[in-house]
Amino acid sequence: MKPASRCPLAMRRASGLSALLVIVSLAGCSASSGGNDNPAPPAPLTSAAELGELIFHDASLSAGGNMSCASCHDPGNAFAAAPGGAAVPLGGPALDVPGFRNAPSLKYLTQNPAFFFDGEGTPTGGFDRDGRADSLQIQARRPFLSAHEMANATVADVVTKLGHATYADSFRALFGQDIFSTPDAAFDRAMLALQKYQQEDVAEFAPYTSKYDALLAGRVAFSGQEMRGLALYNDPTRGNCAGCHPNSRGPDGAPPLFTDFTYDNLGVPRNANIPANADPAYFDIGICGPDRADIVPDHPQLCGAFKVPTLRNIALTAPYFHNGRFDTLREVLEFYVRRDTNPEDFYPLDAGGQPIKFNDLPGEYQANVNTTEVPYNRHAGDVPALSDSDIDDVIAFLNTLTDGFQP
Repeated sequence: MKPASRCPLAMRRASGLSALLVIVSLAGCSASSGGNDNPAPPAPLTSAAELGELIFHDASLSAGGNMSCASCHDPGNAFAAAPGGAAVPLGGPALDVPGFRNAPSLKYLTQNPAFFFDGEGTPTGGFDRDGRADSLQIQARRPFLSAHEMANATVADVVTKLGHATYADSFRALFGQDIFSTPDAAFDRAMLALQKYQQEDVAEFAPYTSKYDALLAGRVAFSGQEMRGLALYNDPTRGNCAGCHPNSRGPDGAPPLFTDFTYDNLGVPRNANIPANADPAYFDIGICGPDRADIVPDHPQLCGAFKVPTLRNIALTAPYFHNGRFDTLREVLEFYVRRDTNPEDFYPLDAGGQPIKFNDLPGEYQANVNTTEVPYNRHAGDVPALSDSDIDDVIAFLNTLTDGFQP
């Protein structure tokens, strides 16, 4: 599915010397806006982006007047779900209709490409966890109309609300005095404004202000534990995290996004806290549905795969995975390294006491789960790829990816 490591200096052991070499390799590229000592001040937002910010925070645009984009994508929590919430958000007119997937962070999406298959047939890019939207503008449409989100019945209903918003005059001034008389065009312009807001407000959506960015800029040093965690993260025989979440600068010196934009099938356990899962016939198979149907006819081997997310701000964005199955980074890493060595710790047991692995996938797609790449290539009874203390070290490194670091 993906090579074992895409890091230019893959590390074979977690020694202080090898970790130092990786730091030199990662920081040695040309400087960029991420982690730069003297970054240029962000450009002022255009009128469209300012309008998009108002739309993003406007709960009056929902059917019940009680839900905005920010309700599920909290600016104070890396534009992911607010802490302490349910595995999936509640929406609808009375905020009592459960969703189907965990709300992801909206940060660092502007370089995400539209969905495509690369030359090796690897699915890449797209927005949403299944890649069905080709742009932020398209992605923004569905929440306004989905029954478990803002729950408007029609585009015209949304536009009527826009016409009564406090910023309606600004909307007309930007897009034409008669814009609200053409609902489809007005709705399209509103989604464009949302896209502009996310693209232009780099201070909010792509600040590159983590400790790791400061490290790349040579302004701070890592602690011993953070260095060990970085080594394990990059080691293709241990954590192998960099295989899907590259952490080196791009060819042009751009800061790392910690995603390769591809898809992976990890066999995450079923989450009983999602009401839809009470139906044993219901399955969320990611890139194959239920929200897109174009992949499964020609690529059934991809069913069950979900888009690889960025790990920037990962310490803030619990619960984790598409179904919010795990509440902490420790639980996530334990699952990664012990899914196959100790499956009984994560999956229900059958009548004979054997774990029912990959129980959130239909039987015909369970063979699609990644069982070949490190650390998923272990077997029952093997030693996990990371020890408990190793996991502590990796978590320490992951905590350096949170924006807002102050030396």
